[in-house]
Amino acid sequence: MSKHGKRYDDAVKQYDKNTLYEAKQALELVKNLAKAKFDETIEIAFKLGVDPRHADQQVRGAVVLPHGTGKTRTVLVFAKGEKVKEAETAGADFVGAEDMIAKIQGGWFGFEVAVATPDMMGMVGKLGKLLGPKGLMPNPKVGTVTFDVDRAVKEIKAGKVEYRVDKTGIVAAPIGKASFDLEKLQENYQALVDALIKAKPAGAKGQYIKTVTVSSTMGPGVRLNPLKLS
Repeated sequence: MSKHGKRYDDAVKQYDKNTLYEAKQALELVKNLAKAKFDETIEIAFKLGVDPRHADQQVRGAVVLPHGTGKTRTVLVFAKGEKVKEAETAGADFVGAEDMIAKIQGGWFGFEVAVATPDMMGMVGKLGKLLGPKGLMPNPKVGTVTFDVDRAVKEIKAGKVEYRVDKTGIVAAPIGKASFDLEKLQENYQALVDALIKAKPAGAKGQYIKTVTVSSTMGPGVRLNPLKLS
């Protein structure tokens, strides 16, 4: 059984673990409980009433948070021709084609998000076994396979968050930093909730969002009322 530090134990004593809080209360509580010496990330986890083993119950997508996540991610764009300049102008950190593919095959993974134009996917597909397990493979479902490179890069840099249900039915994503104003955290939270509800698969039966927990990097989880998500 793992042991938590004194700061964590003290935080747990400041709220009722059995209470289901409304969103504003929970976010304010987690924000106030974030006492680490660094700016903690605020993350929210949803337990969904889906069975990810079935193709018609997969939940995956992306949403641009109104106030970003508080972190700028490193973007690699696989592109050729005029799209190279477009990617560079949009703010991509790395842009290339065969050269970047060879670099990755050599063990380089100095990026957090990969974008590819559709005409590059024939080559990028060869990296599936390397990028797939790391969650770095470009995918049209989350807008990272597109000819609109300018928009894709700018959205990622602005705070676009990808979400995907895991094998246990949980979707987890960051919604900002503890230093964010409560209002900004609320708006980011609502954007993610709205996107998740919109992504509800047709095959999902019964209660879709079963539990919701918000926490900071080093803090305890605070449960929200899944029936009052606004």
